[in-house]
Amino acid sequence: MSGTAAGIGALGLWAFLGVLTSLAAGLPPLQLTAMSFAVAGAVGLAVLAVRGRLAALRQPPLVWAHGVGGLFGYHALYFAALAWAPAIEANLLNYLWPLLIVLLSAPILGLRLGPRRLLGVGLGFAGTAVLLGGGARFPPEAIPGFLCAIGCALTWALYSVTAKRLAAVPTEAVAGFCAASALLAAAAHLGLETSVAPDARQALAALLLGLGPVGAAFFLWDAGMKRGDPRLLGTLAYAVPVASTLLLAGAGAGALTASTLAALILVAGGGWLAATAR
Repeated sequence: MSGTAAGIGALGLWAFLGVLTSLAAGLPPLQLTAMSFAVAGAVGLAVLAVRGRLAALRQPPLVWAHGVGGLFGYHALYFAALAWAPAIEANLLNYLWPLLIVLLSAPILGLRLGPRRLLGVGLGFAGTAVLLGGGARFPPEAIPGFLCAIGCALTWALYSVTAKRLAAVPTEAVAGFCAASALLAAAAHLGLETSVAPDARQALAALLLGLGPVGAAFFLWDAGMKRGDPRLLGTLAYAVPVASTLLLAGAGAGALTASTLAALILVAGGGWLAATAR
């Protein structure tokens, strides 16, 4: 498989993150995080052991803090967002992360934004305003979920931008990050949540999350960024919020209102505009 094909595979898996999370509805967010990462970590470590690559886990503390903090922080916030707020709207807010990557690249990596990228970022945030502008239709208890969605977008953007400085870290180390994230999520769950025995649907959703969007996707994306065409992948990434939102709607997790569709067009269109700027 070429690097670009691997990256496209990761994007396809991430499109299913929202719908699989909605299928696990009823599980506490930290418990779902622990279950999903336990699957990803177990499979990843098993593959490393078979290949004799466990030495890849020997990384400095800063690398572990970056990997575990990014993976655990993003997914814990994402699962909480979809548990506490309307799924389609929270999922769309999460997909502000590509725009935030563009915005944060200037101060962190010293890259110039330019008018086209700034216009794309502006359109994306206009989509957020449209999405949340009709706040009266959302119950007050949905506000923490929306804040979590914005938080996970910021977390993944920071994780992605700062990863540029850790390019020498091997892809195999992600298996260790997943396993450590599972342990951290399990400890937080036991201290903060009440455990729920998963039914067959919830258990299957957690298994599929750990095998796909919370597992294999990380390895595929890393290969895509290192050996594929990052410009093409960066542009194609803006189709993910569209696919993810349509999958959620098709699964009955919410309705596509006029404001949601307008916000979707603004967020995805702004992202495409920013990604295709020279």
